Amino acid sequence: MIERSEAEALAEGRHTDPFAVLGYHKTEQGGRIVALVPDAERLWAMAETETELAQVVPGVFCGAWEGGRYRLRARNAISTWDFEDPYRFGPVLGAIDEYLIGEGTHRRLWEVLGAHVITHEGVRGVHFAVWAPMARRVSVIGGFNNWDGRRHQMRRRGATGVWEIFVPGLRAGEAYKYEILGAGGQLLPLKADPLGFGAEHPPATSSVVRELGLHPWGDAAWLRGRAARQDIHAPVSIYEVHLVSWRRVPEENNRPLSYFELSAQLIDHVVDMGFTHIELLPVTEHPFEGSWGYQPIGLYAPTIRHGRPEEFAALIDAAHRRGVGVILDWVPGHFPMDAHGLRRFDGTALYEHADPREGFHHDWNTLIYNYGRREVANYLEANALFWLDQYHLDGLRVDAVASMLYRDYSRPQGEWVPNAKGGRENLEAIAFLQTVNKVSYGEMPGIMTMAEESTTYPGVTRPADKNGLGFGYKWNMGWMNDWLRYFSRDPIHRRWHHNDLTFASSYAYSENFVLPISHDEVVHGKSSMIGKMPGPDPDKFANLRAFYALQWAHPGKKLLFMGQEFGQWREWDHNGQLDWDLLAYPRHAGLCNLVRDLNRLYRSTPALHWGDAEPSGFAWIEADDAEHSVYVFERRAPKAKPVVIVANLTPVERTLRIGLPAAGGWREMLNTDSAHYGGNNWGNLGLIVAEEIAQSRRAYSAEVYLPPLAVVMFTPAGA
Repeated sequence: MIERSEAEALAEGRHTDPFAVLGYHKTEQGGRIVALVPDAERLWAMAETETELAQVVPGVFCGAWEGGRYRLRARNAISTWDFEDPYRFGPVLGAIDEYLIGEGTHRRLWEVLGAHVITHEGVRGVHFAVWAPMARRVSVIGGFNNWDGRRHQMRRRGATGVWEIFVPGLRAGEAYKYEILGAGGQLLPLKADPLGFGAEHPPATSSVVRELGLHPWGDAAWLRGRAARQDIHAPVSIYEVHLVSWRRVPEENNRPLSYFELSAQLIDHVVDMGFTHIELLPVTEHPFEGSWGYQPIGLYAPTIRHGRPEEFAALIDAAHRRGVGVILDWVPGHFPMDAHGLRRFDGTALYEHADPREGFHHDWNTLIYNYGRREVANYLEANALFWLDQYHLDGLRVDAVASMLYRDYSRPQGEWVPNAKGGRENLEAIAFLQTVNKVSYGEMPGIMTMAEESTTYPGVTRPADKNGLGFGYKWNMGWMNDWLRYFSRDPIHRRWHHNDLTFASSYAYSENFVLPISHDEVVHGKSSMIGKMPGPDPDKFANLRAFYALQWAHPGKKLLFMGQEFGQWREWDHNGQLDWDLLAYPRHAGLCNLVRDLNRLYRSTPALHWGDAEPSGFAWIEADDAEHSVYVFERRAPKAKPVVIVANLTPVERTLRIGLPAAGGWREMLNTDSAHYGGNNWGNLGLIVAEEIAQSRRAYSAEVYLPPLAVVMFTPAGA
């Protein structure tokens, strides 16, 4: 028998090492079984023989056993049931895993932590493992044990702080949480699994056991050719999407589309429009719809709002089979304060900093990861690899990098802690970002990473081994702000702000840039893209057509948020869907035609994409004609025809002589005033001919007609 005090500690969930007592153990008196079954009145151990175990205290039973492997049979006044004893099974985690977890270098952390359906010692069930180093007890609870933390108290694995248990008989689909007793003996709020692969539908907050690897992938050809498609010399045109509000089903309670429905409808739209990539606003599980996914709790779980993990994988596969890449908006910069999340996970500041001057984000009322703690950095580094590996994602757009780089970001003087060198840079976050990029590029060939970074921090896209952050691309927030400010002005005032459009070219090659018109620009009173444009409706559309043409012509990869491709009037509403009915109106359909043709030209014309990150791919021809608000520049690529872009950003038609890089005939390849795009159909009939008349530092020039508020692109005629 065991001591009554020890039995009481087990029954009350106070025992610090239940596996040392429960299950089968050899003692000096012989073999014995100790079992914890709180609602049993009688209990038997069964193999070839059957032995009744004596009750020590209610719920705890003990008896001699020499029969080896066994099952248990319990009985109470209501029923009798047979089951496997979870405490008869040995550990699952190996010594190497323990070592790597403790060292903070387990690159494939998701393979050992979380909930995994496995066969262990010949029995099918679920293995649970979680990191909670300061906990006194950790139990896994769910409907399978009546949410009773006494029934499946976990095994502590040495100094790593990891707890594990194998629960025989469980299957995928079970909801679960962790019940944690803090170091001081306090019972904490029930916690979701930090490495859970699934979650309940919000507002429920439990994790759900999900199996990985169920989808049969068919994208091998895409993966083989991915590196060339995402090279800095390749065309990259990104459609940014919030899956919940892209399209809904009004007749079914306005539900969002499923991953399967998106695999058809969204991919069809993206292919038709000619985008090369989709960027998904965060699909990591998040409790608050209004956060758009930017306050995630389930970093390892695709949101259940659209379906199960294998269905999310099917969406990515469908995109790849149609030649479209998929980028995930990834949020390693902060996490929400919800009680079931990471906040004080084991009763201490485990994932976050204890000092709010380091660990609390004032802008978003969230907590900041402690990147200096090796296990926390490992948790996030492995998460990046998880999405790239398990779901074949082609890249990560890292959210709010500026907030990670600086300790004083959005903080008043005296409310931040300097780094070890006395400076404002977050050295631990910098090292973390460098590691993420080195590991991601090193282990997942052909992927790309992008930084949403709005400061002048140097070397964001410089390799990490050359003291850069190691990103593939950086969002050009300066370009976005300057150009939106310029285009929002009445054209009569643009002559005084001519430099707003030319300034970006002065630093266009300081980083590998993406030119983003993202979700952030069409919410919170900022107006939609068409709403930002000045003038009556025809001028608004003409201005926006010119904006898009210049965006696609300017050096840098392209990004456009959903709904802006057809000129949605309303700001984006995450609770609704896009106003697809607008496509019935000619100007909206015309704008959509323009974006489609811009993508087609961008992809098929080397001069328009080869030099997005190469200085030799761009040159000004006329940058100083502020009086007429006219801009002329050239895009070029090796062994390819150049393209000359001419913009007239006033509502006055003009005939001007422009410099050209070569003699001969030049043809219009795109004119935003085309009737096909909703314009007036004014342009240059036939060819323009470059004469040997010097203009704008070019030996050749031609007279061209420029429609009002329009952009015209020319390329040499002939084969």
